[in-house]
Amino acid sequence: MEDPKVGIDMGRAFVTLGIETSCDDTALALLDGSHRILAEYISSQIKDHEPFGGVVPEFASRKHLESFLPLLRALLARAGINNPARQIDLVAVTAGPGLMGSLLVGVMAAKGLSQAWETPLIGVNHLEGHIFANRVNFPELVPPFLCMIVSGGHTEIILVKAWGDYSLLGATRDDAAGEAYDKAAKLMGLGYPGGPMVDKLSQEGDPSAFSLPIPLKNTTQVEFSFSGLKTAVLWEIRKIEEKGQKLPVKDLCSSFQKAVVNALITKLQLAVGQSGINKVAVSGGVAANSGLRKALEELKNLEVFIPPVSHCTDNGVMVAAAGYNCFKRGLRSDLSLSPDPSWEITPR
Repeated sequence: MEDPKVGIDMGRAFVTLGIETSCDDTALALLDGSHRILAEYISSQIKDHEPFGGVVPEFASRKHLESFLPLLRALLARAGINNPARQIDLVAVTAGPGLMGSLLVGVMAAKGLSQAWETPLIGVNHLEGHIFANRVNFPELVPPFLCMIVSGGHTEIILVKAWGDYSLLGATRDDAAGEAYDKAAKLMGLGYPGGPMVDKLSQEGDPSAFSLPIPLKNTTQVEFSFSGLKTAVLWEIRKIEEKGQKLPVKDLCSSFQKAVVNALITKLQLAVGQSGINKVAVSGGVAANSGLRKALEELKNLEVFIPPVSHCTDNGVMVAAAGYNCFKRGLRSDLSLSPDPSWEITPR
């Protein structure tokens, strides 16, 4: 049977273009079916935002505009696609949550490509994308399972009852884990982004050097809080400075990381106990943290899935995978698609 659009056998690959511009990474990927990666590229803005100590939203959206077309050309060339109108079957784009300006760049580009190529369009929830980062790397992963998303803007545990059927078991009351890393790093004078620097230095320090609190350790709710831990770091620094002593940065980083990892693992185990589900996936930027990955790998009686570091942070592969699954579930978007910076994957 011939498809009038592609002009080749219908049994061929189904190719999805994934577009991710929710924050400060311009990421594109081409996916064959549910998990075969044809090509992927990420243009990072870390060096651009580093002087400001964090992401500047307006600057981020402008950098997306600069990067998008060169990245798309490189992606198509790498995958050997010379006629995208005939070779790409779906355009999937992150439509929220995220920074409004950044989301607009991706959504408007996706709508333009969808029109030009006469290709279906699907708007993807960024958090659902993080869930599918595991699906791409572990095709055997099927619901039900728990997914802990830990990043600069999100810390939550989601029950994946079925693809597209999600229930929020618990989230952070205040700072996300990645946000706490950045703030603690800033207090220690480490710059931005703080997470990778704290992780690296923590490996050379003594995790028992400082007795930092493990947030909400003894509560019976699946919930997180990291603002108090950040404040505890601040007071430790002030005490040391008042004594005129040199700040033991490596020890403080190690102690801080120990507290964060313990908080995450404690609540994950609580969610496992309450739900009775021992299959766990972890995703988001903080899932790249060496301390967290080690602690997860040491968990007993749990089946744990952790994507490679390259797919923990925002990437186009996860958007393409989520978009493909949404499309197969019968979901569609049209040219009225608009970004939603506060789009929640589950009702709170």
